[in-house]
Amino acid sequence: MLYTLIHTIHIFSVFIYGGFLFVDILFLSKMKQTLSEEEHTKAREAIMMHVRKVVPYALMVAVATGIFMFTQVFGEIKEEGMSTFQIALSIKAFLGLWLGFRGINQKLFGINPWVFKSHLFPFSLVVIIILLSQFMYL
Repeated sequence: MLYTLIHTIHIFSVFIYGGFLFVDILFLSKMKQTLSEEEHTKAREAIMMHVRKVVPYALMVAVATGIFMFTQVFGEIKEEGMSTFQIALSIKAFLGLWLGFRGINQKLFGINPWVFKSHLFPFSLVVIIILLSQFMYL
């Protein structure tokens, strides 16, 4: 029961974080094509003002719940090595922790990333994590 609750919270928080990245990459970045530079800056800041109140915390919840779920399902490593499931789960965990580390540094410590400043790279990692989650049970 606890695992199901944590899993549900995890899915919702990932939807919030990944959904924002999706909207930013596909829609918000295109506002420059129809708005002047000043209008674009104002419109983007009006949206981001609200995004900053929710999305970073959704990422932190996604990482925390992901860590909990990892400890519950990883299992024992057999003599022959890790299973395909464990390898995919480990890759997902690494990518999720990297996103979380990046997000925590930005939100809590005000440290902006030195590379990959756009949301395209985090969005790509979220897509990879989602794909791995679909294939790791095969």
